[in-house]
Amino acid sequence: MRNIQFQNLGLIEYGEAWNYQEERFRELVEFKRDPVEENRPDQYLIFCEHPHVYTLGKSGNEGNLLISGDFLQKIRATYYRTNRGGDITYHGPGQIVGYPILDLEDLGMGLRQYVERLEEVIIALLREHGIVAAGKEGATGVWLDADHPAKARKICAIGIRSSRFVTMHGFALNVNTNLEYFSYINPCGFQTAGVTSMEKELGSILDMDQTRDQLRRIFMDRFRKTGRG
Repeated sequence: MRNIQFQNLGLIEYGEAWNYQEERFRELVEFKRDPVEENRPDQYLIFCEHPHVYTLGKSGNEGNLLISGDFLQKIRATYYRTNRGGDITYHGPGQIVGYPILDLEDLGMGLRQYVERLEEVIIALLREHGIVAAGKEGATGVWLDADHPAKARKICAIGIRSSRFVTMHGFALNVNTNLEYFSYINPCGFQTAGVTSMEKELGSILDMDQTRDQLRRIFMDRFRKTGRG
């Protein structure tokens, strides 16, 4: 398996990060079309945070954004239609957004296995903090009390794009996130499901640098075990 480079872009405007992803993504896709080994691009795990922003997946319903453009300005948020899967979600400070740009064929896995592996990484991180989480049948992402409709709440959203088994976009984990911003949408298209954060579940603010380091370690460990050399 080729080395996965890690980059932390810090707090970055969504459109700028999207453009950066597209460049790395395009490099890998073009290599897959014309694979000259000495020109093989790096793969990446990119972490960042975004200023307040709502993003809608390519097949999402705009009706799941419950506020007007004027109100978006009032709460200092922006809005993007994207080319990822999934519906609408929120990104903001206190959230770890992960953009893995990977060649899944090089890693020896398919798309479904990849999404499941992302969920496993988040679940493992939460377990280290004493939070019990799981996937939810019929939905992507990571949930608490997933099997209890009245109590189910989402802590991490997942939405990806792929071409020739190269991935971009990824996941958004609520760490110290201001959950009020989720009240202005139907998160991921669900009108009744709740949203939570690590801070809310633990009752204390987490160290973002330490949490990022933990998540990076778990991600690299889980994906390197999958790789073939």
